[in-house]
Amino acid sequence: MTLPPLTLDKAIAVLDMGLRTVFSQAIPSRPYPQAESADDSTLSDSERKHAAALMRINHVGEVCAQALYSGQALVSRDPANVAALKQASREEVDHLAWCERRIGELGGRKSLLNPLWFGASFGMGVTAGLLGDKWNLGFLAETEHQVSAHLGDHLHELPAQDHASRAIVTQMKQDEEHHAETAEHLGGATLPAPVKLAMRLASKVMTRTAYHL
Repeated sequence: MTLPPLTLDKAIAVLDMGLRTVFSQAIPSRPYPQAESADDSTLSDSERKHAAALMRINHVGEVCAQALYSGQALVSRDPANVAALKQASREEVDHLAWCERRIGELGGRKSLLNPLWFGASFGMGVTAGLLGDKWNLGFLAETEHQVSAHLGDHLHELPAQDHASRAIVTQMKQDEEHHAETAEHLGGATLPAPVKLAMRLASKVMTRTAYHL
């Protein structure tokens, strides 16, 4: 198996991206999703706290996405796949920025464990990439399917009057579904059932922890 060379430039780029993802404020390329009837004054303190915790989970998911795509692209051998991963990553930066802004509007904070989430996800991305491009893309597609389902759950859990958060999550869900379709179109393999189950279990650990930390 021939892997793309790991140059000093690539290593520095990955480190820089990781530091910016975890410690800096992301800058979106698309406008902040707006809801016509958004009015946070209608939220009770408990609803505001719950919504902030859900958006923190979503922010952690975007930190993980940046790390996953970076690790996958680092070892991918097909230029078309690398381009698809980088395009998805750019759209995920928008999600990262939107979630961070919304957390601030709700008076919440980002996860204290973001460096851990990033490092673990980067390792998973590299591992997926080393298995070959069809499994790399299959892992991407399954990740996006699970994230899309998770975002659908959040649309049910968010307070009905939290139109601002719901607008963000709705746009994120649409983007994740598109990323999954792109990965499948490029030849992503269907992952074995035990792998899908392990991914779901890992996701549950992350979401339950991020809700509080």
